[in-house]
Amino acid sequence: MAGPLSRAELSDALLRLEKRYWAHHPFHLRLHEGHCTPADLRRWVANRWYYQKCLPQKNAAIIAACPLPEVRRVWVDRIVFHDGANPGEGGMEQWLSLAEAVGLSRAEVLDERHVLPGVRFAVDGYLHFCRTKPWIESVAAACTELFSPGHMTDRVNAWREHYDWIAPDGFAYFDRRIPAAREDSALTLRLVLDHCVTADQQEAAIRALSFKCDVLWAVLDAVDYAGAS
Repeated sequence: MAGPLSRAELSDALLRLEKRYWAHHPFHLRLHEGHCTPADLRRWVANRWYYQKCLPQKNAAIIAACPLPEVRRVWVDRIVFHDGANPGEGGMEQWLSLAEAVGLSRAEVLDERHVLPGVRFAVDGYLHFCRTKPWIESVAAACTELFSPGHMTDRVNAWREHYDWIAPDGFAYFDRRIPAAREDSALTLRLVLDHCVTADQQEAAIRALSFKCDVLWAVLDAVDYAGAS
């Protein structure tokens, strides 16, 4: 039986999964090339809301399962990032501002009337994973953060170039999330490298990140298919 990977080997194995990240999905490629309609963007924003809403719950599940106070202390900031320290603050509030900037009302986003069954199924599956798996596997799934800062930077630049009808206030979430994701991803990777030291733990971490990539891809499959129907 092969022994455990070195830290560098495990890091490389995780990073190689970037090719499965949703940055390469046909919908995102069209979105960044300026080929999406206003209806496409509204459908994407409304459905992505369901994923955004899941994130603080996912992070709370990691904290609940983690026995290490030093990890809980640093991970709790991720809940505050999305929920805000006070009403009217945080990433979820900024996502609602993006929704308004692309022509959606807050009411139709909050009541989830546009959320597709495939999106709901994929996101609910991810939340269930984080509520039932060992905390470090849920952290490993969050290693998609390693791939997101560059992707979000490309998105904002493309949107400003191709979709100038979007109100500038709509970009606040991404302007704030990009630097935060760079910091978060470094911590996420370090935790996985520190705590996944056996071959079984490392294999589980790689599977967890692969699963998360599948979740994100499935979300865009549903959004893309709905636009073609």
